Amino acid sequence: MDFISQMAEERIKQAIADGDFDQLEGKGKPQRQDPLAGVPEDLRMSYRIMKNSGYLPEEAEINKELMSLRDLLNACTNAEEQADIRKRISEKEIQFQILIDKRKWKQNRSVRKYSNKLQRLF
Repeated sequence: MDFISQMAEERIKQAIADGDFDQLEGKGKPQRQDPLAGVPEDLRMSYRIMKNSGYLPEEAEINKELMSLRDLLNACTNAEEQADIRKRISEKEIQFQILIDKRKWKQNRSVRKYSNKLQRLF
C-alpha cells in the first residue's frame, strides 16, 4: 500500500473511532443494488449517462410506446378503439423489427446476452 492509501486508511479509522459516520443516512440498512449491474462494464457508464439525462435510445422509446399501447388495449372496452390500438401496436412492432434488422443486433452476441436486462431498464 502506498503512502497516500495508508494516510487515507488512517483518517477513515480515526473518523470511525470519533463517531463521524454514526449519523449517516441509511446506516445499518442494506445498500441499494445498482440497476445497471447486469449491463457489461464497458457499456455501463454510457447507459447511466443516457438514463440520467432522460434520453432513451430509439428502440427503447418504441418499446415503451408498445408497453403503453398494450396497457391501453387491456383497459379498452370499445371494439373500434381496440381495433385501432391493435393496428398501432402492429405498426410499432414492425417499426421496432426494422430498426433491429437495420442495426444487425441479432448477430451481436452481447446484445443477445443482455437485451432482456437492457429492455427492463428502459
